[in-house]
Amino acid sequence: MSRGIIPIFLITAIIIATIPNSMAQPEPSLGNWELGIEYPDEDDSNPFVVSEAGMASITMFVDNQGLLSVKVAFEYEFPFDAEIMGAPEDATIEPGNNDSFTIMVRGIDVYEIDAGKIESFTITANLQERNGMPVIIPENQEKIGDLEIPEIFLLNVEIADPVGPMNSGTDSILKVTVTNEGNSRDKVRELEVTDDCPLMTTDSGLDALLTRNIEKGGKTTADLKVTASESHPQRNCRVEVTVASDGADGSQLSTDFTRITVEQPPTNSQDPDDPGDEEDPVEVVTSNLPAPGISVILCSLIGALFVNARRIQ
Repeated sequence: MSRGIIPIFLITAIIIATIPNSMAQPEPSLGNWELGIEYPDEDDSNPFVVSEAGMASITMFVDNQGLLSVKVAFEYEFPFDAEIMGAPEDATIEPGNNDSFTIMVRGIDVYEIDAGKIESFTITANLQERNGMPVIIPENQEKIGDLEIPEIFLLNVEIADPVGPMNSGTDSILKVTVTNEGNSRDKVRELEVTDDCPLMTTDSGLDALLTRNIEKGGKTTADLKVTASESHPQRNCRVEVTVASDGADGSQLSTDFTRITVEQPPTNSQDPDDPGDEEDPVEVVTSNLPAPGISVILCSLIGALFVNARRIQ
């Protein structure tokens, strides 16, 4: 009896010992497939940063480690009113294959959306067939990722044209406007004012721009005083202003220019030695009657003498 029990005991022990190994190494499943996304730096917490052109590239894949081919249909949901290109509607993945698909996201107006804003997108794969046969029990997998709006720093400077020419020895005011056309708060980091007339000078009125923050879509203005010396010749002068964005570390520049005509002041035709009395003007009366002749003058003199002689008598 004891000899018959020993073989049974050994067989039972061997079976028990092999059970954990069998559980640790299961046979491949007929429906073992997986949807995935290639995240930046292989970290699903990292967002896909949209370019300044409003585009992003996203790669997804379907890994089929089953024994049968699978056909899946895809659904997409993207934020920011984005358009997608190259996104397949469905795909068939053979057994043991890992098929990748690149989706191009475009049409995102990054200038109108606040910098740094993050919203999620969703890709869904719905199983339709196995080995060419429609599935009875529906299966689907879903993956989520994030799109992030980049910071865009874009300042634009404009100089209002002068209302007219200026005279030598006078000054003129130019209004300069800086507009923030980016999607984040910005300010002027540096500015430069130049002109091509050596006898023309400009003041530091635009330095006020260096102290002002400009919100997205906002603008600020400052006055630039331009002075032409008294000896300045008649000439067309080019005045140019360049500003650099603080948010872009000075790498984004904007330039505008205008032209100012300098003319000689009008000359005074009055005699400088006899300026006249402006408070007591002299009225000059003219007549169109003909001047008296010599005979009339002689008769007048004789008549006056005759009248005077009679008075003496």
